[in-house]
Amino acid sequence: MGFNSGLDIERSYYVATANPAPRHPPLAGETDADLVVVGGGCTGLSAALHAAERGLKVVLLEGGRVGWGASGRNGGQMIVGLRKGAAELVRLYGRERARALFDLAFEAWGLVLDMIERHAIECDLRKTGHLVCAVSDGDMAWAERELECLTGVMNYPHMRLMSAAEARAAVNTPYHGALFDALGGHMHPLNYTLGLARAAVAAGVIIHEDSAALKLDRRSGIRVETAGGAVRARHAVLAGDALLHGIDTRIESRIMPVGNYIAATEPLADAAAVIPSNAAVSDTRFVVNYYRLSADGRLLFGGGERYTPRPPADIPGFVRPHMEKTFPQLKGRRIDYAWGGLVSVTTSRFPHVGRDGEVYFAHGYSGKGVILSTLAGKLLAEAIAGETSKFALFEGLNPMPFPGGAALRGPLYVLGMLWYAMRDRLKH
Repeated sequence: MGFNSGLDIERSYYVATANPAPRHPPLAGETDADLVVVGGGCTGLSAALHAAERGLKVVLLEGGRVGWGASGRNGGQMIVGLRKGAAELVRLYGRERARALFDLAFEAWGLVLDMIERHAIECDLRKTGHLVCAVSDGDMAWAERELECLTGVMNYPHMRLMSAAEARAAVNTPYHGALFDALGGHMHPLNYTLGLARAAVAAGVIIHEDSAALKLDRRSGIRVETAGGAVRARHAVLAGDALLHGIDTRIESRIMPVGNYIAATEPLADAAAVIPSNAAVSDTRFVVNYYRLSADGRLLFGGGERYTPRPPADIPGFVRPHMEKTFPQLKGRRIDYAWGGLVSVTTSRFPHVGRDGEVYFAHGYSGKGVILSTLAGKLLAEAIAGETSKFALFEGLNPMPFPGGAALRGPLYVLGMLWYAMRDRLKH
């Protein structure tokens, strides 16, 4: 991302198993470009790559190292769609617009697979499906309605319902059933991000790491300043997600940074008995548990209730109770890696994608950024080139600012999340 989050990614399983990648020198002095991109995650790298492929001179500024933000820390789950389900899209926008939004979100899945193949990105890709597991009978009723909408309105034939027994055969913990998407899967997100960076450099993008953007000046064109220099450009892309840190408070008022924490166990001799399907798995809690197996047989588990950007003092101790409640058979297993990061959410849980003059931005994926971020970057590059039809679909979602502005959005958000968490516990 554009700025260092302050959280220790060195404890990350992804860093420990990252593909070799070059260091990119910090920005030194002033330079000119057609496009300056702030943020070295998937949104920024995709925007930079697609813009460079259209002939633009692109300079990308990353505050830490490439993939040091959410793009290199997340759960690696490839989930088709938006945070709101198909039935909710129809309720909010009607059948025609909902179908267009779903189709665009589905395009992200194909784009990511194309990028992996076209640029030969080694990222432990597993096309083994995705399970949304129901923690109550009421959630199974939701799954039935969702499946009916997906097949009848969205023309998406890849989903099916699983009974409690079928779900237990796919993931070895009791649920009331599940909604299974055969097109889901998982990957090593940091290696995917590093692969995008390699492709971007090959296309001519100039990347500067350790070059946090400190100021965005629009008084005469666009000028982005760092501690070591500045980039003047005709266009800018802000792709720092939760880590923009005040560079544009109007844009940042639409997102809230939220802490996300994952633990990786020791390699499990019985890994196939834990998730026999090797699918990516999440559940229907508002505060979601999500997990999958790594390529070397570890359980990567994320979950728990953390509503502020400040990380817990003991990340393994924070995640372990949620992991062991889901999988009692793993009680006491060694945790080799545990790490955290910040993602951004919006009031509507839809992405915040748009432009302000010649400053373009995309963030607020609300937990669905693993594949949506690559698509969003491509849409930004298209919009800069004057192709705005798909960009306009996401731009029209335009989530409201958080109430209270920057000063009060945190406390008010915490109150809201606590209410949902209490509802979760009473319901389940």
